[in-house]
Amino acid sequence: MTAPGSVVVIGSVNLDIAVRVPRIAGPGETLLASSMSRSGGGKGANQAVAAARAGADTSFLGCLGDDADGARLRDSLTASGVRTDLVATVDAPTGTALISVDDGGENAIVVVPGANAAVAAPSAEQRERIAAADVLLAQLEIPQAAVVAAARARRTGAVFILNAAPSAPLSDELWSLIDILVVNQHEALDLCGPDAGDVDQATRALTERVPLVVVTLGSAGAVVARRGAAPARIPSPVVVAVDTTAAGDTFCGFVAAALARGLDILEAVRLGSSAASLAVQRRGAQDSVPTSAETRAQRDASYPAPGTASAEGEAGGA
Repeated sequence: MTAPGSVVVIGSVNLDIAVRVPRIAGPGETLLASSMSRSGGGKGANQAVAAARAGADTSFLGCLGDDADGARLRDSLTASGVRTDLVATVDAPTGTALISVDDGGENAIVVVPGANAAVAAPSAEQRERIAAADVLLAQLEIPQAAVVAAARARRTGAVFILNAAPSAPLSDELWSLIDILVVNQHEALDLCGPDAGDVDQATRALTERVPLVVVTLGSAGAVVARRGAAPARIPSPVVVAVDTTAAGDTFCGFVAAALARGLDILEAVRLGSSAASLAVQRRGAQDSVPTSAETRAQRDASYPAPGTASAEGEAGGA
């Protein structure tokens, strides 16, 4: 039996307050929502839930407030199979995300970081957990200094994946530590600045700084670009989206879990895309993350077996 692999996720955890609206409100506009829900969220916690549901031995490192929301979110993570023994409780409100979701499944999100701003360099126990992991996964909803310190704690041979979201300039030190960069097309352009050109040009520019870049393109799939090699396009399964809130986080968690158990990056991206395509058909963040079995079935239905002519056709220019 293949070992599940181990993943440590350092990042944010929020209480998501989501409202359903006919369209995203414009400046000065008031809309009536048809529903409201409260559930677990935060990019880090969402990705940890996805990695755990993908089958990885998953630990989450972050900060919760000493309040009812913090207790609820800790219990929710544990119930999803995520190890929370090293999550800190701090004297600050638990993070909150205010989310509007329109009838087309698109969303607009405002995050109040709260306790997430207190995430700092890992403790000795946290560094030990990171050093034992196959994959470290981080995002940018916590201080970059904490991400840098965590990346420095990984063992030789372990993979550090940075999902550079939300968009922010990266320090030179953080750039130097990244093994795999995962961004969407907007974040790719942001990282390259005003002279980025188009997404293909930005992707090529990013591989000059990072050995491997994955750019997600929504319904158009994803591009996998390695330094010194031709990029490969992975199409996305064709589905009808109802809520895209945690699609990117689901993708990242499944990719991390696949790499932790030794799969190659193209197969990891196929699994991530399959999982994300299921997530967008469901409402909510962590509630929308599929199981490993559901994702494998979607992958088998959506992609040709590796080695066939159509599978080989994934390779090519970005």
